[in-house]
Amino acid sequence: MRMESAPAPLNKVARIEAILALIPAGRVVSYGQVADLAGLPGRARLVGKVLRETDKMLPWHRVLGAAGTISLPKGSAGFDRQAGLLQEEGVPVIGGRVRMREWQWQPDLAELLFLLPF
Repeated sequence: MRMESAPAPLNKVARIEAILALIPAGRVVSYGQVADLAGLPGRARLVGKVLRETDKMLPWHRVLGAAGTISLPKGSAGFDRQAGLLQEEGVPVIGGRVRMREWQWQPDLAELLFLLPF
């Protein structure tokens, strides 16, 4: 009798990309939250690295620092683009910051169980 082997678990980068792809428009997350949801607590910097290096179209603009701040240098083209994209989605950006309490994506258990591939 031959047993089927389980599919290989997703690597760290694929897990982070899977979480990033799920962030809904009009919501934001922190780098640390993405790492936690990907099962990689304490790896917020890895999330930033994945965002910088990926060639996939992911909603990078929805990822902020823990305090809700845009992590790019204030006044830079990237900063202005991120703020603009968030505002187009209805997320107010004031002084380079978003009120996480109001706009943070908090997936429920069903989302985590049924949408995540890991």
